[in-house]
Amino acid sequence: MARRLFCEISPLTYKISVTKNIWIRKMEWYLHRKKYAETFSQERLPVTIYKHKSLIRRKLGNVDMRLQDNKAVNLSLAAPKINGIIIKPQEVFSFWKLVGECTEAKGYKEGLVIKSGKVDKGIGGGMCQFSNLIHWMILHSPMTIIEHHHHNQIDMFPDYGRQIPFGTGTSIMYNYLDYQFINNTQQEFQLIVYTTDEYLCGELRSNKPIDYAYHIREENSYYEKKEDGYYRNNEIYRIIVDKKTGNEVKKELITKNNAKVLYDEQYIPPERIKMAHVS
Repeated sequence: MARRLFCEISPLTYKISVTKNIWIRKMEWYLHRKKYAETFSQERLPVTIYKHKSLIRRKLGNVDMRLQDNKAVNLSLAAPKINGIIIKPQEVFSFWKLVGECTEAKGYKEGLVIKSGKVDKGIGGGMCQFSNLIHWMILHSPMTIIEHHHHNQIDMFPDYGRQIPFGTGTSIMYNYLDYQFINNTQQEFQLIVYTTDEYLCGELRSNKPIDYAYHIREENSYYEKKEDGYYRNNEIYRIIVDKKTGNEVKKELITKNNAKVLYDEQYIPPERIKMAHVS
């Protein structure tokens, strides 16, 4: 039997580990030489680089819809913390430094969260959807992602109204699992984010156009049946195209997924299943 980590011994040791990690990150914020983005503007920068919106209430198997309604509240509280932020050249965007801790005292409600690779509920649930939206927009820009965490190679929910390829999301937890990117260009960028009754909406804007277009492509997507269950596989690539010539200048692998399916197999499209090779 594998030796348990300190955080896995008991709820108390888990809380001690979380508190330690939170304070380490806070010390990094104040002692590190990174220049964090902190300037806001009510005026939108003139050029739209990319726009996206994601459905707030999704059918996720047997997940309580009350948690989805609470997520809508949580997103409406967090969005103004980032809406209008300007990311100047050489500045770093930190999700948690801007949003802050999501507590009940601030009005956040109990929503869906992921803990140790399992579906759970907790105050402030839904922030992963927020960082997912930002991450998707940044992938369509020349900025550089410097901190990004993944959901540990698990496929937790069946597809429902999926707009982006599986495996392009983020995993965050206040504040030591952060989402960060740096603006290594010579122009300014701005994030516009807001909620409607149905959607979390986002825009990435700039003070001038960019020279390249960015496209995200999924390849080699299929489900594989093994002895211990089903696994979802795919590869995610980013294609960079020169706007002037229309030529592809670079194709880069973002991630390769081999994720165990945690939901009922009835939600897996039969035509996308292939049997594992037996030698």
